[in-house]
Parts: sequence; C-alpha cells; structure tokens
Amino acid sequence: MATKIMIRIAVQKSGRLSDKSLQLLKDCGIKFDNGGRKLSTQAKNFPMEILFLRDDDIPQYVANGVADLGILGLNEVEEKDQDVDVIKQLGFAGCRLSLAVQKDVDYPGLEWFNGKKVASSYTTIVKKFFADKGINATTEEIGGSVEIAPGIGLAEGICDIVSTGSTLIMNGLKEVETVMYSEAVLISNPNLSVEKKEILDKLTFRIDAVQNAQKSKYILLNAPNDKIEEISALLPGMKSPTVLPLAEEGWSSLHSVIEENDFWNVIDQLKDAGAQGILVSPIEKLIA
Repeated sequence: MATKIMIRIAVQKSGRLSDKSLQLLKDCGIKFDNGGRKLSTQAKNFPMEILFLRDDDIPQYVANGVADLGILGLNEVEEKDQDVDVIKQLGFAGCRLSLAVQKDVDYPGLEWFNGKKVASSYTTIVKKFFADKGINATTEEIGGSVEIAPGIGLAEGICDIVSTGSTLIMNGLKEVETVMYSEAVLISNPNLSVEKKEILDKLTFRIDAVQNAQKSKYILLNAPNDKIEEISALLPGMKSPTVLPLAEEGWSSLHSVIEENDFWNVIDQLKDAGAQGILVSPIEKLIA
C-alpha cells in the first residue's frame, strides 16, 4: 500500500504568533487537535502534519527538510539567513525592527552610530543594515532584555522589535531609525517534491481565499432601474454587480463585493446615486 504524501508545517509552539498561525489554518478549513500543546499533530481532513517549534529554529528545520513549510516572522527569516523560499506574506504579527538610543542623546542621524556598539538579538540583520549604509559600528549579541544594555554600559544603542514603543520609553530609550518592517510569512523548503508542491498550491489557494475575504465586504442594495448603470459603475466587484428585479416595479436589487478600504467612500456615493436599503456583511471566504 502506497504511503500517503503529507506536508509538514512548522509553527511557533506558543504565543500570539502561534495562536494566529493556527487560526489561519483553521480558517482554511483544516481541522486538527492541538490540545495539551503536543510536539506535533496531524490534520484530520488535509494531508498536513503540524510541528510546534521555537520560532528561531523554524528556518533551519525548513532549510534542512525536517519541515516542508513554516510560519514565522520575516525578521527571523532574515536573521537566520537559511536557504528557504518566502512564499506569502500573511498580514498579521506586524512590527518593526528599530534602532534606539538613550532619550537624552542628541541624535543627528545614522552617522551617530559610527564607532558605537549596538546590542541586539538580530546581529545578522543589524550588521547588514550598517554595511549597506556605510556605517562602521559593532554589534553585541544579547538573547533577551536588550533594552537594559545602554543603561548598564554594555552598548550605546540597541536594535530590537518594536510594536508600540512603550517598552523603549519605560527603559529611558527613544526610537531613532527603522531597520526593517516585519510580519508573519509562509516559508518553504526550496526542494519540495512535485506531490508536496501540489499540496502547497492547495494550501496557498485557501489562504488567498481567506485573505481576500478579510479585505472585502459583501454589499446588497435596492435601486431604481434608471439608476442601475450609475450605481453599477460604483460597484466594480469581482466583474460586475448581480442585478435582480424586485417585486416592486421599476426597482432592482444589486449584489456585489467592495474593498474594505473603500467602504465608506463607496457607501456615501451609493446613497447620493439613489441606492436604498443598503446591507453590508462580512465574507467568510472569497475565491477569485
């Protein structure tokens, strides 16, 4: 009996990134049991095994073929510099990697870092950033509590992950330069078999459907027949709106999809064009 081909995906074993990664897989219709935080679990309705790992180990596991895919922050991918392919940006766990100095420093610009030492957990990224900018700075690798480095005299500056900046303020620091922006990404081993690439294609198809749904709204409205052309021009949707006649003569119902970013502008224009009874609802999945 032939062995069933299964794809292995590594996710962070705990934390917010782990929760959102697992939720994405669930939104893709993949069912699995991760109770008790097992080391691994198999999906019940999709050829997938999920491995729960430390996020900084995921690039190496994927590069070595222990895992076929991984979900983690782009910053970890860049820092570990392993031979992996970035397949998709996933749109969550957004943050930035920034340089910071003590708040009373008179900071004139990036050249301030010439001859200075910077403490960071991301020394590979920092070294490359300074080299690209022509800055002669040194780095000190620290595994955690990077913010205390300037205060204890270990380094003049730091480079660390920043979401809101509150941790920097609490430690008497100020953000001065953004090194990179990061978000969760899907990575892949570059040498997947044909069968595993087919499974990956199915997974990315589902992820696309989930992401498209999150960016869009379903809209239904009533309009006089003599306004259908004008209102349809405001509703590009997937191709063109669906138009259905109402029981009341001279009126029709229009159904379409609109981008969430354009939502309020479109609604105002629709009202001005004569639309009535506008109903807007979220979309669970959207397959283009």
